[in-house]
Amino acid sequence: MADLAGRRALVCGGTSGIGAAAAEALRDRGAAVTILARSASGAAALACDLEDTEALKITIKKEIDANGAFEILVNNSAGPPSGPLLEAAPADFEKAMRRHLHASHTLVQLLLPGMRDAGYGRIINIISTSVKEPIPGLGVSNTVRGAMAAWAKTLAKELPPGITINSVLPGFTATQRLEELKQTLATPRGVSPAEVEAAWLATVPEGRLAQPSELGAVIAFLASPAAGFVRGVALPVDGGRLASI
Repeated sequence: MADLAGRRALVCGGTSGIGAAAAEALRDRGAAVTILARSASGAAALACDLEDTEALKITIKKEIDANGAFEILVNNSAGPPSGPLLEAAPADFEKAMRRHLHASHTLVQLLLPGMRDAGYGRIINIISTSVKEPIPGLGVSNTVRGAMAAWAKTLAKELPPGITINSVLPGFTATQRLEELKQTLATPRGVSPAEVEAAWLATVPEGRLAQPSELGAVIAFLASPAAGFVRGVALPVDGGRLASI
């Protein structure tokens, strides 16, 4: 299927995990994909720290001037460190807000003129199921991800016709981030990472972790013309784990 042929996509954090899977799925549908990441390299890659808003503006403006506008934006960045909310410092929130909300908002503002000109725009945010049900031990992440979901829903009412914004809420997914989280949670509990994973999977009706490619397929669909009437949705891709309706 090449329903995204002729479209340019900017994928944040596209060097690994769900971001890399999203980039691959978009390419499979014909999009020309550019990766934006702190350590990105190569002809179709931009290196920038998402926490540095001014550097981000310069990097994206230069890319658009050189190679043209983007019609597709995938907002995705590594989550904040784990830990109880009561132990979080104000600086922890500030850092996470810059990386997630400030960077995403800046990118939307930079890419929106090109989307308007094209009459086509797709903004997809990779967030977390924690926006529906907070995850214990991820205090700062739960807070900031919730802000991202509210931001996206607000924009869904403000963006013009033909330019949609939606959020994907991954459940437990087989990524390096999840491996690190297992170890972080296992140590203070005095259990093994395998036991942490087993406890997670006991809550997932599908009985397994998601594969990044499964998330990539959902993201590519939301970027496609077929999803033109899907707008302002926060879509769990979690194997049925969430109890909320």
